[in-house]
Amino acid sequence: MKKKAKQPEMKQDIKNFQELIAIMEKSDDFKQVDFGNVSAIKLYYYQSLINTDKLHTNLLPYCQQLTIHAIEELENVLPFDDTEITADLAVIEEKILAGFIAVHLQNDTTNILLIPAKFETDRDVAPPEIEFSVIGPKVAFIEDLQTNINLIRKRVKLPQLHVKKLKVGKITKTTIAIMYIEGIANPDNVQTVIQRITDIEYDQIMDSSFIGQMISDNEQSPFPQLMDSERPDRVSSALIEGKVAIVCDGSPHVLTGPTTLVEFFAAYEDYFLTWHIATAFRIIRIFAVMFSVLMTPLYVAVLTYHYHIVPGDLLGTLISSRKDIPFPPILEVLILELTIELLREAGARLPTKIGQTIGIVGGIVIGTAAVEAGLTSNVLLILVALAALASFTTPIYRIGNTIRLLRFPFIILAQMWGLIGVVIGVMFLVTHLLRLTSLGRPFTEPLFPPRWQDLKDAFVRLPFNLQGKRPIYTSSEDQNRINLNKTKPKKGKRK
Repeated sequence: MKKKAKQPEMKQDIKNFQELIAIMEKSDDFKQVDFGNVSAIKLYYYQSLINTDKLHTNLLPYCQQLTIHAIEELENVLPFDDTEITADLAVIEEKILAGFIAVHLQNDTTNILLIPAKFETDRDVAPPEIEFSVIGPKVAFIEDLQTNINLIRKRVKLPQLHVKKLKVGKITKTTIAIMYIEGIANPDNVQTVIQRITDIEYDQIMDSSFIGQMISDNEQSPFPQLMDSERPDRVSSALIEGKVAIVCDGSPHVLTGPTTLVEFFAAYEDYFLTWHIATAFRIIRIFAVMFSVLMTPLYVAVLTYHYHIVPGDLLGTLISSRKDIPFPPILEVLILELTIELLREAGARLPTKIGQTIGIVGGIVIGTAAVEAGLTSNVLLILVALAALASFTTPIYRIGNTIRLLRFPFIILAQMWGLIGVVIGVMFLVTHLLRLTSLGRPFTEPLFPPRWQDLKDAFVRLPFNLQGKRPIYTSSEDQNRINLNKTKPKKGKRK
């Protein structure tokens, strides 16, 4: 039996600086500049990664005019911050690939001076596109790690706000920043996040979504177990509540945890409105989600098995709308549901203006043609459109995808066993949610386990003066949020 040939290793074992340079110079965008006649200095850098203005303005004049005998002399005269002298090949390789210029003095065979000259291509801070709010700040995260940390620090002005940076990804070496407030965040939550991210062994981390999936308590669940937000104010509020934030370089979304299911139905704009209005909107969202998941399965169950429970007046309308339909309710529902999903995917993948046109015109044309052709009933068309509209009420995009997926198992169960099948589906769903955790904390809190204190900001949002404690599920070290003796403003006295 022949042995399999050993696969060559992706990364070579580099023993010295010259071997590293020999590998890098195989790329056409890797440059070397030699000042041997003046000061015996050599520069190494990737032209595609550095800012050439910094090179020509702040570095080359010093290299051309000065005679340098030690690498420390050059470091002291250069107008750069965050320079570093090192002999560690791993650090040198990492820095050059991150947009640093390596300076090598020919009479110094060990130390290399690394100068930051990264070419910045990040976009400007812009309004949020997914979690847009009419009232409140119009600022969203971008793809630059330092900018995102700055947006959070501007809102949380505390020396206790700590940042721990990790490198993840064997090839991408993506920087991940873990943020928390010492004295408020539970150390167990912080250590859990650090440990799980440290244990990741994957070659590429391109977005915070990779991290969210890899450190989830249950990777098989369709429910997101970490909150994903593009709003700095929402992330800052989560940190103050005692949560941990995960900022990924190159991603405009920040993860926070632990979280709960109810939190995915709370828009941050709720805190900018009076508590009466915010509570009404939250209740509307929750009922909209239930309607979106259960409406079409109930239609299939009732028309297939339980038509006798339909009131007489409504039954006549259903019969007249379906009298020429050649398909059973299950096929009728699946055709319309898949059509809605196709329109939604097409609208999301096409350019913005074309996508909007396809969504509106396509929905009207296809819906009208399907009813006139006798392929579906007009009653079902209305129900499917309302269910699709209700799924858009969730303020967090990821939970909306989950709701879209849940509808189809419920439709199949309704076809198999009618209302009993729908009840079985609800029981499986509730059991799954009860078993879920977020960073080891219960996902269905405050309903299970019941914690009445957290209900003040769950399905309803009570006034701020009644929310004197931080959420229990975060296990915050400092539970007090406000001084209860000073929550009510004093009435002015008449003179």
